[in-house]
Amino acid sequence: MGHREDLLEGAKRCLLEKGFVRTTARDIVKESGTNLASIGYHYGSKDALLTQAFVELVQEWGESFDPAAQRDAADGGTVERFHDVWARMLASTDAFRPVWAASLEIATQGERLPELRKLLAEAQTEGRSGLVAMFTGRDEATLDEHTVRTLGGFYQALLNGLMVQWLFDPASAVSADDLTAGLRQVIEAATEK
Repeated sequence: MGHREDLLEGAKRCLLEKGFVRTTARDIVKESGTNLASIGYHYGSKDALLTQAFVELVQEWGESFDPAAQRDAADGGTVERFHDVWARMLASTDAFRPVWAASLEIATQGERLPELRKLLAEAQTEGRSGLVAMFTGRDEATLDEHTVRTLGGFYQALLNGLMVQWLFDPASAVSADDLTAGLRQVIEAATEK
């Protein structure tokens, strides 16, 4: 591994251990076995490096779902698939708690750091696309911008809200059963005449 990869792996470990706000450039250098100049050379700034590390951690979270289980899950777009995906996501919450905690920290930094905000906006679009694929079974490459923005934004809003609930109080956060029951109520109300 070169300095670029070492820095990224070190930044991931720092994010999981210390979070975004408390991680310093020196922490990353110590964790990665590199030097301070490497951060600027490879990533431009500590914040850009931490943002890239965060994006990769979220991608790793998404990839942690067994693709075979997704193929074997209920048909894409069904209420059963909706339940199955949420159940699998919630089963991963303990293992990925530091990632979700970091996401809240990072969200609060966007206003002060325009470069960070730009990187997060790009990552958000990718995240929406991945969520649509997860819930519908469709190939991300086939998704149009409207679907990614609307359906992906819907799933992303649910995910972010659920993770905030779960971080504050896992015992009172909604379950996959609760989310599915809520979706059924929304569908029923929307289709009533």
